[in-house]
Amino acid sequence: MDLIPKPDQVASAASNVAHKMLYGGLADLRPMPRTLIDDGPLREVYHYRPQKQVRSTGDPVLLVTPLAAPALCFDLRRDCSLVEHFVKAGRPTYLVEYGEISFKDRNLGMEHWVEEVVPEAIKAASEHAGGRPVHVIGWSLGGIFATLVAAAQPNLPIASLTVVGSPFDVRQVPLVAPLRPLLRLTDGGVVTQIYRAMGGAPKPLVRRAFQLSSGTKVLTKPLAILQHLDDAEWLAQIEAVDRFTANMIAYPGRTFGQMYHRMLKHNQLSGGKVELSGREIDLAAITAPTLVFAGNTDGIAPIPAVKHLVGLLKNAHEVRFEIVPGGHLGMLTGRAARRTTWVVMDEWIAQYSTPDDRSEAAAPKKATAKKATAKKAAAKKAAAKKAPAKKAAKKAAAPAEVAPDRSAIGSNRERRFTSSSSRDLAQKR
Repeated sequence: MDLIPKPDQVASAASNVAHKMLYGGLADLRPMPRTLIDDGPLREVYHYRPQKQVRSTGDPVLLVTPLAAPALCFDLRRDCSLVEHFVKAGRPTYLVEYGEISFKDRNLGMEHWVEEVVPEAIKAASEHAGGRPVHVIGWSLGGIFATLVAAAQPNLPIASLTVVGSPFDVRQVPLVAPLRPLLRLTDGGVVTQIYRAMGGAPKPLVRRAFQLSSGTKVLTKPLAILQHLDDAEWLAQIEAVDRFTANMIAYPGRTFGQMYHRMLKHNQLSGGKVELSGREIDLAAITAPTLVFAGNTDGIAPIPAVKHLVGLLKNAHEVRFEIVPGGHLGMLTGRAARRTTWVVMDEWIAQYSTPDDRSEAAAPKKATAKKATAKKAAAKKAAAKKAPAKKAAKKAAAPAEVAPDRSAIGSNRERRFTSSSSRDLAQKR
């Protein structure tokens, strides 16, 4: 809104305030309908119901949520929901989430998710989709879990791996870097005793940590809301993000301890090898094609921290690195994601889908092309009968296809960035 608001801006702002007071908000927060297909200890696998007017076919996608964050990250609100995007496109869509973490779960470590939860979810999604290979998409810690699973169990039916905003080198995280020298000077005994006594990281602490990761945005939020009071779409996004933050989940004690000691203090992921359950997991064992996303304003997982993964995937069929607009959550499900991140995901999944998946997707286009050709032929014959002398006239131009927006960061496979291109980082083995 302008410093001196125009009449239409004042009217829009008044309408938005009235709508919020009368109806409680501007965002459409209805969740996409889903059905539970598999469950276990801290494991719930859901299948999102296909829409009646859209044929659901092809290889499935499995969305892997991070610990502490709710599954709302993939279904934030209508029109800014990755789940809705896939379902409307007819893609069989599945999600694994973990439910509430309590004090009784304090002895569960990362191996519970890497060895049991995520692998079982992949198997369940594949079986439910008719034995098809699964495109696994993980955000934040969910991306780290998915990567470790792909390395530890290469025989799982994984068609491709997509890692969104997952830091693999915490030295490159500005929020963490100042703390690491202090951690090296101590044995972490005080911190260890605290999280053991609490059984992990409780929800209020996790929620506050996520809010603080936004830096000055917390302080400037009231002013930003006033400046955008006439923008219903902007206000709706803020409402959805606030709901997401309010639904943060706790970390189990042992898992939190492993993350603190191994990732934060010793930065084990940066070397590409992690020890779980007495055996070493080497990321070089991953052979599945892998797509890696970094957000250009992500403070939790900055570009260098995410990009570090590319060099660790030495045997992947292909590695593609993309920089997309947005912060840690915005890059996944922000207002710009539908024109950038999601476009790249669609291209990637289509590229590594099974042949019958690609042919089914192409079939309607072929049928349409045949009908168009037949119509053109009929039009030519009619024109020839009515006006023989006009055979040399120009043919009518065919309507141009509507292409996705290619102007934004990360939405063009051929785009070259000033630093380095995602194409330059491709590794084909």
